[in-house]
Amino acid sequence: MIIKNGSVFQEDGTFEKKDLYVENGKIVSSIEEVTDRKEIDASGMKVLPGAVDIHSHGAFGHDFSDADVEGLKTVLRYEKSHGVTSYCPTSMTLPKEQLLDIFATAVKAGNAEDQARIVGINMEGPFIDPDKKGAHVERHIRRPDIGFFRECNEKSGNLIKLVTLAPNMEGADEFIEELKDEVKISIGHTMAGYDAALAAMKKGANHVTHLFNAMPAYGHRDPGVVGAAADAENCMVELICDGIHIHPSVVRNTFRMFGSERVVLISDSMMATGMENGTYELGGQEVTMNNRKATLANGTIAGSATNLFDCMKIAMKFGISEADAIFAATRNPAKSIGVYDRVGSLTPGKEADILLVDDVYNLKKVL
Repeated sequence: MIIKNGSVFQEDGTFEKKDLYVENGKIVSSIEEVTDRKEIDASGMKVLPGAVDIHSHGAFGHDFSDADVEGLKTVLRYEKSHGVTSYCPTSMTLPKEQLLDIFATAVKAGNAEDQARIVGINMEGPFIDPDKKGAHVERHIRRPDIGFFRECNEKSGNLIKLVTLAPNMEGADEFIEELKDEVKISIGHTMAGYDAALAAMKKGANHVTHLFNAMPAYGHRDPGVVGAAADAENCMVELICDGIHIHPSVVRNTFRMFGSERVVLISDSMMATGMENGTYELGGQEVTMNNRKATLANGTIAGSATNLFDCMKIAMKFGISEADAIFAATRNPAKSIGVYDRVGSLTPGKEADILLVDDVYNLKKVL
């Protein structure tokens, strides 16, 4: 396949008008490597890498935590049709036996052409702080447990790429030291202050779960997890840019504080994404969604109802440069979980996950 005449997004953040060559589902360097020379005319369009969502619970009426293979496939089809071509289904805080069943579904979901590709699993609970539980069910929270994690990872086919940890909980130090080379450890859902968070990052935790949400506020005398992450130069931070979780000024200042290479846009989407206003479920709790705002009965925001491609567009609307917003939805998440050799840019050798958009980022085609 040859994609002709498009403005192709480059690894340096520029666009170049050029043809793109695809052979057997991979991007290749030249027309000589292409056997099927079917052409797609991308004149007047921008050609982007597919979005990589590393933190999403579900969409279109289904949740990863349902442990339903067909439901997960529905989520993956929704994501692919909305520009998300690589995906990490994300679990909630639930009992171990239930989590084992949930993780097993990821192995069974397959890799159909109309589905987003599962590039890992995000294990958001249960090793979190009850005081910052958010939409997680407190009775299922437990102290960090190395054996528990390894049992879950084995059941998933070793697909778990991210695990959220509250560093102020008993057993967190041992968990980080033992597992930092097996999985990306993400600080989140915690009351930890600056010193505890920075100590955890120095031990090997180098990611933050939905920055600003479910953690102490960034204060000028107590900068908390946010300040620690800013000072830990190898730490990537997730940002929910749905226009509801984070004020536009904070979005802009997060990019200024962390730079273009450390911000990872995520959707944190739940099953109400792509659905009408109504009542849904997240982690065993009832959630009401109205105009994309999803809340528990007590008013706590419970995930988002916005897909990652739309979050990227919202970031641009808030003043983030086009290149930085694209990087934050493609390159950065791919790098953060170690799959940038496969996805996240349009370079030869990578998966041919390709989006065609017009000048105002209406999605025209997903390849």
